[in-house]
Amino acid sequence: MSFETMVLEKRGGVAVLTLNRPERLNAINMKMVDEFEAILKEIDEDDTVRTVILTGAGRGFCAGADIKEMADPQARQLPVGRAHPFFFQIENLGKIVIAAVNGPCNGGGLEIALCCDFRIASEAASFGLGEVKLGVIPAGGGTARLPRLIGIARAKKFLYFGDRVDAKGALEIGLVDEVAPPEGLMEAAGRWAAELAERPPLSLRMLKACANQGMQMDLVSACDYEAKCAAFLQKTEDRQEGVQAFVEKRGPVFRGR
Repeated sequence: MSFETMVLEKRGGVAVLTLNRPERLNAINMKMVDEFEAILKEIDEDDTVRTVILTGAGRGFCAGADIKEMADPQARQLPVGRAHPFFFQIENLGKIVIAAVNGPCNGGGLEIALCCDFRIASEAASFGLGEVKLGVIPAGGGTARLPRLIGIARAKKFLYFGDRVDAKGALEIGLVDEVAPPEGLMEAAGRWAAELAERPPLSLRMLKACANQGMQMDLVSACDYEAKCAAFLQKTEDRQEGVQAFVEKRGPVFRGR
């Protein structure tokens, strides 16, 4: 299937998903939202895909919502007043998602990156949630996810002033996990993706669910949920393979069963 605003490539167990509106700095419009939802569904249902790298075409990752389209009364608008499902699709995808941030990552673009499991930034990247300067606030989960990632005090400063931070500053506050030279960004993301693709996919799916869901639960409920996930994994072929490989002192071959 071909897409207008995104490019999907599958390389072994790694899917590379590229936001592809470089003339608009990959700004989010309704067409992109529709295609995001379709592609994420395809990836989630493809057992050959173990990990996902999300990046942007051209000189930027994503400038956020397409303001030009928002100003057009005839254009189909991004909904305001409810959390859009595609952010949760990214966050809860049953595969590990790595954002390879190649340039400016602002507004809704940063909210997309916050939904990913990891963020690797080019030295040319910058990050901002500057909605306050437009008289609005983030509407894609920025005020909820950013404090959970970097802490409430740092998040408030980030949100209230609406200033941008460069890649080095983002690393210092825990917004990104690694910074790479521009020419080495995809190689760095590829290393993370390739290593994770060797991990048992069912375990990664359960780990992600426990971490994400556990953040919304009290401690006892989160531990109970974890125990149920662990019990499920005890019955899988991958668990048997992992134990047998350990006993035989060889590398395991996980099949997601």
